[in-house]
Amino acid sequence: MAKARTVFFCQSCGAQSAKWIGHCPVCGEWNTYVEEVIQKETVATTTGQWKPASTVPGGNTKKAAKSVPLGDILAEDEPRILTPDGELNRVLGGGIVPGSIILIGGEPGIGKSTLMLQIALSLRQMKVLYVSGEESEAQIKMRAERLADGQHPGCYILTETNTQNIFRQIDQVQPNLLVIDSIQTMHSTLVESGAGSVSQVRECTAEFLKFAKETSTPVMLIGHITKDGSIAGPKILEHMVDTVLQFEGDRHMSYRILRTTKNRFGSTSELGIYEMQGDGLRQVSNPSEILLSQRGESLSGMAIGATLEGNRPLLVEVQALVTPATYGTPQRSSTGFDAKRLQMLLAVLEKRAGLRLGQHDVFLNIAGGLRLDDPALDMAVCAAVVSSLNDVPIPGNVCLAAEVGLSGEIRAVSRLDQRLAEAEKLGFREMYVSQFNGKGLDLARFGLKVHAVSRLDEVLDGLFG
Repeated sequence: MAKARTVFFCQSCGAQSAKWIGHCPVCGEWNTYVEEVIQKETVATTTGQWKPASTVPGGNTKKAAKSVPLGDILAEDEPRILTPDGELNRVLGGGIVPGSIILIGGEPGIGKSTLMLQIALSLRQMKVLYVSGEESEAQIKMRAERLADGQHPGCYILTETNTQNIFRQIDQVQPNLLVIDSIQTMHSTLVESGAGSVSQVRECTAEFLKFAKETSTPVMLIGHITKDGSIAGPKILEHMVDTVLQFEGDRHMSYRILRTTKNRFGSTSELGIYEMQGDGLRQVSNPSEILLSQRGESLSGMAIGATLEGNRPLLVEVQALVTPATYGTPQRSSTGFDAKRLQMLLAVLEKRAGLRLGQHDVFLNIAGGLRLDDPALDMAVCAAVVSSLNDVPIPGNVCLAAEVGLSGEIRAVSRLDQRLAEAEKLGFREMYVSQFNGKGLDLARFGLKVHAVSRLDEVLDGLFG
């Protein structure tokens, strides 16, 4: 097989160079040149197996593309593949689309490989090929035995990183689903650079994409992430795939969140919640009950806020601790909540509510290890801080959902009816919301007392007198 021809392109301006250079002479940017394949050697096939540079299974010629009028295209609704995992089905928009390519990323140890192997083992009626470039067959077998129902005769394991060898195995197994763990460990002989490089990641993804589209076989790719949380490799990797999933959560906590950042076949506002256990990931159908399950006696510094993660309403516990500052500069620490937004809310409490927080340390925590950025938690954060400052507990049957403005006004939030329904379902009796949310919403149909307020001091007076 002849070596592929590669050149270097600037990712900023598109300038071309025969070799890598650090400084682009055209646009002036640094470290933007990456290696790209511009010519591939055509590979002849005699066995009929699938080869990325030539044919699809069962053929030795490639049909030329032809333009078709839009009105002549027959749009057939191909049924999705429903997995036994309801959380994954929800995130994907109703199941796996045949021929789609899905990329899932997350921090090391978060559970990406466990989730994919669990999905592969649960699809009893399908033939699945699980390709691993990071673990041996014995290690995968040990994990499969740890998971519930770890025996699946239709799940094939392949420990290989060369894409040409992988496609030979695909031609023999003829799987209904292909799982690649992970795309950064794959390498193609069409590119000389090492595995994990920009050109190798792009080329390997292009080969799997071509295979998925021409054979209608879904492909699930596991991707590494960088230290800032983005998926490693070129940004074009996320553009090439159909769906990008992010597996999040503190690996020291038991809960994991699977959210969609891109989905060509569904909404990006859905998310799935899992609980990591000894026998694998368990689906959490009602996360609010778990997040609030440790409620006991009423303690100061605790408030319940109604938030939305995607389209799912959640009731979370906001914990605050306010203590006199030991050193000159007071500390402001936040876990699971935006630290800058916390400082803004503390300034509003000091300016509009007359509270002296300048000489106090303030620590804030979202229980359960969640990371939330919903402005509807503003009122719950303010209530928890005031509760800890005055050492007065908030009644356990009270929930809050509203945004707090810089002038101390209470602003409306989206989809209040879902938040009210979730609070009512979990047994709450009172809820503080913005009075501007009452327009077009019949608050009387909910079985809890709704306090519609317009100012922050009205909320504090109602809670603490």
